Amino acid sequence: MPGNGLWRTKSIEQSIADTDEPETKLRRDLSAWDLTVFGVAVVIGAGIFTLTASTAGNLAGPSVSLSFVLAAIACALAALCYAEFASTVPVAGSAYTFSYATFGEFAAWIIGWDLVLEFAVGSAAVAKGWSAYLQTTLGLVGVDVKTAFKLGGPFQFDWGAILLVGVLTVLLVLGTKLSSRVSAVITAVKVAVVLLVIVLGIGYIKAENYSPFIPPAAEGSAAHSGIDQSLFSLITGYSGSTYGVLGMLAAASIVFFAFIGFDVVATTAEETKNPQKAVPRGILGSLAIVTVLYVAVTLVITGMVPYEKLKTQADGTRATLASAFADNGVGWAATVISVGALAGLTTVVMVLMLGQSRVLFAMSRDGLLPRGLAKTGSHGTPTRITIIIGVLVAVVAGFFNAGVLEEMVNVGTLFAFILVSAGVWVLRRTRPDLSRGFRVPLVPLVPILAILACLWLMLNLTALTWVRFIIWMAIGVVVYFSYSRRNSVLAKRGSAPVQSEPVVRHGEEPGI
Repeated sequence: MPGNGLWRTKSIEQSIADTDEPETKLRRDLSAWDLTVFGVAVVIGAGIFTLTASTAGNLAGPSVSLSFVLAAIACALAALCYAEFASTVPVAGSAYTFSYATFGEFAAWIIGWDLVLEFAVGSAAVAKGWSAYLQTTLGLVGVDVKTAFKLGGPFQFDWGAILLVGVLTVLLVLGTKLSSRVSAVITAVKVAVVLLVIVLGIGYIKAENYSPFIPPAAEGSAAHSGIDQSLFSLITGYSGSTYGVLGMLAAASIVFFAFIGFDVVATTAEETKNPQKAVPRGILGSLAIVTVLYVAVTLVITGMVPYEKLKTQADGTRATLASAFADNGVGWAATVISVGALAGLTTVVMVLMLGQSRVLFAMSRDGLLPRGLAKTGSHGTPTRITIIIGVLVAVVAGFFNAGVLEEMVNVGTLFAFILVSAGVWVLRRTRPDLSRGFRVPLVPLVPILAILACLWLMLNLTALTWVRFIIWMAIGVVVYFSYSRRNSVLAKRGSAPVQSEPVVRHGEEPGI
């Protein structure tokens, strides 16, 4: 039975039954391979081309490869929880849908509102980065064209970002399968560039650059104060350290964000042919692939040059992969790396927009947003929501500076990870009868470890980010009580949800 008011829950059976409504039915076109491509597409972005080198120089030295391993472990803990939930509840919406089934409607709304930070705001910020890389890439081939122009004050006209968002919106409207095919081609390009970096860089590795692998610790500079410092620093007064074991751990908090996005795979569960098998494979498979690539790149880059040369310069210039190749006389690699970064950002924006549209689709179908938005078009996609998201992201990316919101993307993601990890534990206790295509091992240990890892990473975000996050959540609470609570489909039903045996449809089989 659903609870009353804020804590009414939507049963798993009702969530699955709602996926068959004719007007809001998504087309099942995706395979495990498509989901893996989406996962790799959204995780491998510009971060691998920039974050690896600067983090090694500023914080961890050669041990940055261990930082990536630690970050991957934290992600893997959360990924296991996502895999179980998505195989049990193969419905669009990801953490929003999972929370509706375990913690109730208000918590589901909060997490759905929170995911806007990860997907929509992230799309806008990355689209601006894509535009900047487009200008750089055109310059490298002799075409000197600016992609952004100042309009006065905080406003600008960024035609590169608007162009990208416009094209991707059309692709997403035309179908998820088509989007997957385009994503696969572009992802192949950027993975090829990453592999080229690894293979080419191996020839320039010098063993002495790995010694010491964990450089001696040095006191970090108190560059930030007040709410501009991390919440952990603000609470404890600890200013941090450079290098040493603590530097390596601090680096893990930074490079963790290079992995953000794999959870988008869970939002496409309703469009997957055999979600009980395909979704866990897509989530865990994509995470495994990118972890291997990230660690390989960090080992190559720190072997090519002494880590001291990768420090951020006094004028703020950050080291990149191109910096390491330039130091070894391979200047042409900068062009290749720019092309790889451009390709990387293209698919990141597309998959983030896809994830955002599916979360809002699920919220609209439940009545927490206008129900009319959830109607699907002839291509089996939520056309209205996709177009609205495209317009909003284009406006933010095309006319505003979205860079200040990037950390909000991170805090929103980690908050979602915590709720999903806790939800697996709760659902094991409240609904042990459900058919689970994938089961997290060692429950409750794994969910608890995932929650602790995410809390630690959240503490390393700035206090200012937390202030912005709280304000955004407060706005969400106002929207819920002024509109969503009264228009909730679950509230209007006023009766027990559909009760039936665990549903297995469209050729799904239990087990993975």
